[in-house]
Amino acid sequence: MPADTELSEIARKRLAALKEFSDLGAGFKIAALDLELRGAGNLLGGEQHGHINVVGFDTYVRLLEETVRELKGEEVPIEIHSSLNLGLDMRIPAEYISDENQRLRAYRQIANAATPAERERVEKELEDRYGPVPDAVRNLLEYSGLKTAAEKLGIEAIDRRNSVLNVKFHPETHIDPARLMNLVNQARGAQFTPAGVLILPLDGASSAGEVLGFLKERFAQLS
Repeated sequence: MPADTELSEIARKRLAALKEFSDLGAGFKIAALDLELRGAGNLLGGEQHGHINVVGFDTYVRLLEETVRELKGEEVPIEIHSSLNLGLDMRIPAEYISDENQRLRAYRQIANAATPAERERVEKELEDRYGPVPDAVRNLLEYSGLKTAAEKLGIEAIDRRNSVLNVKFHPETHIDPARLMNLVNQARGAQFTPAGVLILPLDGASSAGEVLGFLKERFAQLS
């Protein structure tokens, strides 16, 4: 750039992006960053409003999808971000994926895998790239599936306290009360409190695989 030219802040950010993202496949990253800098504009027009910076791109897309469904008269499901505090060591071993950036990318792939088919695809990709998938990574894939299932069931949080799980439901959950009562009657020591919390003894499950398997069976009973 000429020495007497003063660049705007956005121009400097764009040049910095071009300098940083020079590897293969970086075009998408540059386009996404440019989208964040300019804003996405309205749905059909050419204006660039920039309000996407306030909520972030992912949230903007989700809000847009919800609005379209509402305009079509479709039911918009309640948004629940389930919190699963199971007291388990859920991570990708550094000896399996040594590079931190690649490990973070794998975490994101696993978190975004919302269906069994997607999780199977992610597992195959990891195996092709890094070798046989260890149990720790399989547990993480199972955990991701349970989190998705919990959100569909309307579960706000699951907290493990020693050998007991406290399952807190969202007030607007669509879970079948009959299925819930059947689970309470069948599971030894299970209770459902007036506060909307299901208390589930783990029935001897302690390892990561056992706890995840226990939850998977209970979710199957509820759904």
